[in-house]
Amino acid sequence: METLKKNILAGSLSPVYFFHGPESYLKEEFTALIKSAAFPDEAEAAANTRVVYGPDTSLGELVALASEYPMFTPRQLIVVRQFDKIKKPAGKDQQKQHEMKFAGYMKNPAEFTILVFDAEQLDKKDVDKPPYSLLKSFRHDFPLLKTPDLFAAARAHEAGWEFDPEALKAFTAYIQPSSREICQEIEKLTTYASSRQGERRITAADVYECVGISKTYNVFELEKAVAGRNLRLSSGISLMIMEREGQKEGLGNIVRYLTTFFMRLWKIAQPEVRAMPQGEIAKVLGMYGRQEYFVRSYISYAGAFSAIQAERAITALKDTDAALKGLSPYPDEKYLLLRLMQQLLG
Repeated sequence: METLKKNILAGSLSPVYFFHGPESYLKEEFTALIKSAAFPDEAEAAANTRVVYGPDTSLGELVALASEYPMFTPRQLIVVRQFDKIKKPAGKDQQKQHEMKFAGYMKNPAEFTILVFDAEQLDKKDVDKPPYSLLKSFRHDFPLLKTPDLFAAARAHEAGWEFDPEALKAFTAYIQPSSREICQEIEKLTTYASSRQGERRITAADVYECVGISKTYNVFELEKAVAGRNLRLSSGISLMIMEREGQKEGLGNIVRYLTTFFMRLWKIAQPEVRAMPQGEIAKVLGMYGRQEYFVRSYISYAGAFSAIQAERAITALKDTDAALKGLSPYPDEKYLLLRLMQQLLG
């Protein structure tokens, strides 16, 4: 994506872009970059940009639109939303004709048109079939974020800000791992922190204030209580989180967080992992960038749980998750939580 961004900003535009995947915010952002690079000003961009939708447009109609010369300007932009739902003609013969027209156009796209195709995640078998297979050389994938902490840190850095390690940990634990929400919340955070004089750093206190996390009853305090094998404190903090976030949603967040916690403890309990340098341990634990700061904490936590105890904890968390998803009966979420804590720490 960095290469794609550099090319667009440098004015090296392709006649066709095929944006594929579920990260809609980033696809919108790149489309806006193309639009800015293609036209000298907003008025010309507005006059020569056309947005069409797959369910309303066939491949043949797209070729006809792209082949029309723009009025009064050397270039036009056509954005095709919901391309994964492109309209198909009634008969198979007609469908083939449309596909042949589309294939012919893709071999020699018009110089005066930029086409941006925007599609949701497609099955692999569909991607390998026309019309999507004809766009292979123009395809850019936008999968769901795998490392939201790295994305958040990079976006803050682009805006001239840096996250403190504790702040980044708090932020990525409570924000949904989507580029749209992360970017919106970073904008709020930097606006809030701008009122403070000094270094352009986002602190844990900034995150607590802006995101609305209790300084006492949060998953980080829960992590410490669980690592200390304090059943009463762990249960109390968990109940308070559920009270604030909603019984089912709060317990779901606790289960997700503790699953990552115990998966990391299980990995670090393996002798071959413990023998690695700290940087390599971080990679095994799936901790990158500023998250490496917390590897020492996990090394110290590892003494509280053996590999077998971590395995049992993961099984208990899996069973609780299954119950929350309706796969097994339970009286209420508080019962589920207290049973879970007993299984983890009892």
